Amino acid sequence: MARARPKDVLVAALTLLAARLQPGRRRRRMRELTVPAGPPSPGAELLVLGLLAAATICAVAFIVVYALDRLPGQTQLLGLSIGLAFLCIAAAFVVAAKRLVVSEQNEDDYPAEEHPEEQETIGEVVEDSGSRLTRKRLLTLGAAAAGGSLGLALITPAVSLGPVFDTSSFYGTPWRRGRRLVDENGRPYHASEIEESALYTAFPQGADREELGSSVVLVRLPPAALDLPHANAGYAADGIVAYSKICTHAGCAISLYRTPLFPPASPGPPALVCPCHYSTFDPATAGTVLFGPAGRKLPMLPLLIDGRGDLRAAGNFDEPVGPSWWGVRLRGPNP
Repeated sequence: MARARPKDVLVAALTLLAARLQPGRRRRRMRELTVPAGPPSPGAELLVLGLLAAATICAVAFIVVYALDRLPGQTQLLGLSIGLAFLCIAAAFVVAAKRLVVSEQNEDDYPAEEHPEEQETIGEVVEDSGSRLTRKRLLTLGAAAAGGSLGLALITPAVSLGPVFDTSSFYGTPWRRGRRLVDENGRPYHASEIEESALYTAFPQGADREELGSSVVLVRLPPAALDLPHANAGYAADGIVAYSKICTHAGCAISLYRTPLFPPASPGPPALVCPCHYSTFDPATAGTVLFGPAGRKLPMLPLLIDGRGDLRAAGNFDEPVGPSWWGVRLRGPNP
């Protein structure tokens, strides 16, 4: 008896595996159709294709009208386009159900107990119901195009919630190395003017103060009280530290500074406090959260003192500015 070669064994195994992976097709070829194929209806197929194409066009029109945003009757056009898209899809379903799907009528009552053979027969009925379609693949592509375009039309309004492709605005701030810190009247801050136990609000000179990352709070601490992490080493200038004025919880303004007047009676370090939900941050440890619902620390701005004694930024914030529900990112603020 001749020995089988490894190549023959491999070919036989692959052939057997392929046959086992397609039991449905093999069974379909070996049996007769449970439901007799009905007469072809090319006219109904073309009508369904036309309705799906119209639904696709209407859904794309909705996206175009929404993107232009300057057309007269904008709201009416949006409603008309999306309404017609749904109407065309519904009409396509009705025509397909009435004209393309083979129906079967059973006059006998169903038995009291179901059997696997009956369940298989029902599955075959469903499978054979599309046997009369002559443009099955084309209809499938039309339905996919209509459904996909309609899905895109439904999520298009979400684009208005914020930038989609260019998210750089989330990280941009007006702070750059050398930009002077000024008060609300535009007067530069001198380092000697910043006293302990006081809170100061500063802005970047010559920039838009309404921008989210513009405003910062300044406090002075004894240099020995600072416990900044290695990543924030050098951010303080003669004990003066600066943090974003926007709370990382819900975007309220940091406007309270808790400084114990009598340490033995009211222990605890100085802290920056948000008045909205009382998130409390430690200015001595790079703005870490001491209390409250804030999920991350305050962004810290590095400072330097120029030759005239004015306070200037030594760079940008160490973290994105703003509430955590959109400010937490994998990347930092723009340099």
